[in-house]
Amino acid sequence: MNAPDKIEAIGKYRVIRELGRGATATVYLAEEPDRPEPVAIKLVRFDGGDETQWTRRLKKLFATEGAMAKKLDHPNIIRIHETVLKDDQAYIVMEYVTGRELSSFCSFEKLLPLHRVVGIVFKCCLALDYAFKQGVIHRDIKPANILIDEQDNVKIMDFGLALNTAKNSESDSTFIMGVGSPAYMSPEQIKGYPLNQKTDLYSLGVVLFHLLTGRLPFRAANTAQLVYKIVNADPPMPSQINPNVPQAMDNIVRRALEKDLYSRYRNGAEMAQDLSAVRYQIVDDNWVALDTSRLDVLKKLEFFRGFEEIELWEVLRISTWREIPADTLLMREGDEESGFGILVEGEVEVSVDERAICRLGAGEVVGEMAYLNQEAPRRSASVVTLAPVIYLDVNNAALALATEECFQRFQKKLVATAIRRLAAADHSLASHGEQAHKPVASDKLEIELELEPLEPPAGEQQPNPGK
Repeated sequence: MNAPDKIEAIGKYRVIRELGRGATATVYLAEEPDRPEPVAIKLVRFDGGDETQWTRRLKKLFATEGAMAKKLDHPNIIRIHETVLKDDQAYIVMEYVTGRELSSFCSFEKLLPLHRVVGIVFKCCLALDYAFKQGVIHRDIKPANILIDEQDNVKIMDFGLALNTAKNSESDSTFIMGVGSPAYMSPEQIKGYPLNQKTDLYSLGVVLFHLLTGRLPFRAANTAQLVYKIVNADPPMPSQINPNVPQAMDNIVRRALEKDLYSRYRNGAEMAQDLSAVRYQIVDDNWVALDTSRLDVLKKLEFFRGFEEIELWEVLRISTWREIPADTLLMREGDEESGFGILVEGEVEVSVDERAICRLGAGEVVGEMAYLNQEAPRRSASVVTLAPVIYLDVNNAALALATEECFQRFQKKLVATAIRRLAAADHSLASHGEQAHKPVASDKLEIELELEPLEPPAGEQQPNPGK
């Protein structure tokens, strides 16, 4: 239930303004008469006396966050001042932090420099290591629960799903209860297995992957497919998607996302140590902002309609951007090669047996037939540039290194293009063909099937329908 539009006080705190509103809670900026600095208050109102399962669950989350707050005092964990739980409402009073959620930097065009990513995740590792030593597992580590300010000071928040390792509460599965973020959950958390600090390190590994690449390690059309991939599939390495990621960082992500608990990092301090080693290898001055000019061009091409932006970045990484002059042989009929390319700008002529069959412009693919026919990858036509062209060259070896999503997107587009062109070729042939033979009946032939009666088993009499 949403909080009222206008609220002046919450308990002894005077409300200054609303900071944000979610599905279950509203956060306000407030002040206490005797406290000099403002505070943030997360408020949930319950539906009167209706003690639904969801209401009971929310009350439990608030009680958990209040109990966990008493255990935690760390510069990278948001400080809780007070937790109040009543019949009609509950609220948590916490320190007010100016900053942005880490989720603001999880798209490819807004990625942080590598040295900043390492520093932020390093601080998270130490904070989670401290929390576990106090007997607390967060269980919902994700970018939206991590705040950073302009100086990259980190604050982990929202311990409402935290697990107190001193209690036997492993059966309290946040996934089964519908609370939590499946994309960041560890395989053991999804399975409902007993949890330790390694589940938070797995989730932090997913956050690290997201910050390095602008996408999640596992993506799917629905939750069931996502869960299957998390439990069974191997993630791509960050350098497959972002070539600026060094191999040492690949190794850290691989270990953090290990499905085998014995192979994963034992604690946050161990992961932080590996991150610090990578941090000193990075030269900060090497970082430059991404050039989005080529990305903007690809977005406008018909071939790439439906590609996600992160997939277009990957396309640019695995392909070669070529500028080719006019009257250049791009592909020769009969040659044994199977790469293909997309025309970004300009026009080409396609010919078979030295007879022109069509002209293609920006957004069209060439060479798709040889690529799709891997058993006999020979060029079925010659392609010559009619004007200077910009050409995106994709070879098999590069495409084989692409992520599964990007590879499948290419496959679907190439097959659709081949089918469209074969259909156009059929129409062209028909315009030069003889008059087709016309059937006697104009309706489509429908075949009716009549079932033969079963022979009775030996020794049984055939029933007499006259009786």
